Amino acid sequence: MSSRHDLFLAFVLHRREYGNTSLLLEILGAGQGRCAAIAKGARRPRRTASALLQPFQPLWLAMTGRGEVRTLTVVEEAGAPLALQGASLLAGFYLNELLLRMLARHDPHDALFVFYQSTLSHLAEADDLETPLRHFECRLLAELGYGLRLDRVVDDGAPVTADAVYVYERERGPCYPSGPARGPRVSGATLLALAHDEPLAGEQRREARTLLRHVLEPHLGDRPLKSRELYRRWFAAEPIDEK
Repeated sequence: MSSRHDLFLAFVLHRREYGNTSLLLEILGAGQGRCAAIAKGARRPRRTASALLQPFQPLWLAMTGRGEVRTLTVVEEAGAPLALQGASLLAGFYLNELLLRMLARHDPHDALFVFYQSTLSHLAEADDLETPLRHFECRLLAELGYGLRLDRVVDDGAPVTADAVYVYERERGPCYPSGPARGPRVSGATLLALAHDEPLAGEQRREARTLLRHVLEPHLGDRPLKSRELYRRWFAAEPIDEK
């Protein structure tokens, strides 16, 4: 039996049926990072684990095993599920898909875990989904060693100014717009809002969305994000990170 100190706070990123009665899970856990685990017998009648093992439900978990796929031994509720609905629900799925695509297994990122939990709370409460999504993308890139240069111009090291316009080169950062453009044009005001975790408004939302998609593209691979496809089907609109 697992003792209390074996438990860790976690969220389910993805789940699918495994065998006749079990679930195969991708989990983001404090002190654990992203890991795979089997919940044996979770789908049997009168078992409560299946109802708890859902995305956006804070959980206390314990697991055993040393291989690539562990086995869950304890599943306990760690709080009320975050109330994501409609567009905010798809925004949550988008965050989960980013983590599945970009995080290596068994590589703890505890600061990112805390920021993920905070971002889900913002998505559940805010009318503006763009700001928390863009700030999460920036934090994820920084955690993985790909942090964006946002407040200094590459060409001469001068501070970015709010009223200027720059070209953001993926491998370098903001540059003065001269010659052929190697990235999207973005205002200094948008760059500074991202640098200082400030709200995005109006045109800044479109610019930040274009910028982050440009930077994330090589890290996500060629497969389309399923969360974007879901948004197209459910809302007959642009993807959640292109709203």
